[in-house]
Amino acid sequence: MARPSRSEPRPLAPVPDAARLREAALAYLARFSATRMGVERMLARHIDRWVRRAVSSGMDADEAARAVLPARGAIAGIVTDMEGLGAVDDARFSEFRARSLTRAGRSRRMVAAHLGARGVDEATVGHAVEEALGPRDGEGRDTELAAALVFARKRRAGPFVRPDADEVEADKRYRRAMDAMARAGFGHDTARRALDMELEEAEDRIMRMRMA
Repeated sequence: MARPSRSEPRPLAPVPDAARLREAALAYLARFSATRMGVERMLARHIDRWVRRAVSSGMDADEAARAVLPARGAIAGIVTDMEGLGAVDDARFSEFRARSLTRAGRSRRMVAAHLGARGVDEATVGHAVEEALGPRDGEGRDTELAAALVFARKRRAGPFVRPDADEVEADKRYRRAMDAMARAGFGHDTARRALDMELEEAEDRIMRMRMA
């Protein structure tokens, strides 16, 4: 039997329905951790791809849009089901992501912005950041400082400047790191403390944060 040529379009899949969307959600969550909004967006993209393929196959655009209306209406219920299964948990996602981002050198402010952009509500973001980083006026200050040190290490500035760097290069890296840290959401005092720290203490603080 002759195989179809590669130029031939793939047969159009059936119109997405609740069952297919549920399968797509489960497959996605088996691979990725996601927020409620993240899963909603993924399912919406799944539907949008079908619409584009349908139109490319010759279906009228309005007809294609009407065909997927039931699927779009099913998204919220499917995501609620995923929450009921424990596969979607914005609070758990937020706390895990907050710890991961902080250990990667993100500031408290950028961690909160990252979570907010993923649809996590403000109260959940605040609680997750407090749980993961500690209170802003207490333990959280040391965690923020350690994150700033990770940031400085990536830029080979302050205590992490190359041993063979001369004074001019070290000063240039210091000033550039200060500017970059301000853009990344670190406070001026935190950035300066990180960049002025001795190497041994800096490495010790990073290690303690990552072991916590």
